[in-house]
This record gives sequence, structure tokens and C-alpha cells, in this order.
Amino acid sequence: MKTVSVVAAVIESEGRFFATQRGYGPQKDGWEFPGGKIEPGETPEAALMREIREELDADIIVGEKLVQVEYDYPDFHLSMGCYRCALASGHLTLKEHEAARWLALSELDDLAWLPADRIVADALRLKMNPPRE
Repeated sequence: MKTVSVVAAVIESEGRFFATQRGYGPQKDGWEFPGGKIEPGETPEAALMREIREELDADIIVGEKLVQVEYDYPDFHLSMGCYRCALASGHLTLKEHEAARWLALSELDDLAWLPADRIVADALRLKMNPPRE
């Protein structure tokens, strides 16, 4: 099975997280954290900054890695590094997505996430609200 290596940005601002609705392809209409494929010779962080610039016309600061997702879709294996990010400059302008939402942690379950991005949403919730011992 072919492996596709991608990165995703969990962009946070004022306690809310940015999600986008896919506007094309077989996963059209599913919700995801924005990002895209890593090009040969590119670091994950550089790929993420490039993809956000291309897709959302903004610059981001890439922070800590939140989670590495390995997920088998029917036609390929997805290897997705997900990073917490902040907006550095510009405004998030949709260039490829149908819609976008800023979500509070309590609203993460409100969207029909793509399967791999559901894992990211769950990891984010756990990171922000760790279980009490």
C-alpha cells in the first residue's frame, strides 16, 4: 500500500482551534486540520509553513508536535505529523477549502472529521484536558 506523508496545523487562537472543510477530491466535505504533503527535501515544519501560505494565505509559527497519526485509508496509508501552531501574520483566507470554523475544545465533536483528523481532535482534547489521577 502506498504511503502518503503529510503534515497538519492545529492553529490555536484565544483558546479556539481552526478547522477546514475539504473542498475537493474523494474526501470532499470532510473536516480536517489544514496542511498537506511534504515535498522531497522539505522538513515537516517547512512543509507546514508552505502549505498554510498556499492554502490560507497566512504565515504561522510551528510549535510542538501534538501527535503522529498513522491511518490506513482504503487506497493508501496516511502518515501525518500534527503540530500546534499560531498565526504569525496575515488573515486565514480560504483558497482551497469550502468552509472553516474556529472551535472551542468543547465543540470538537460537532464536526464530521475525516477519520485521521478525528484522531488528532481526540489527541488535542486529551492534551488540553489530561485525565486526573
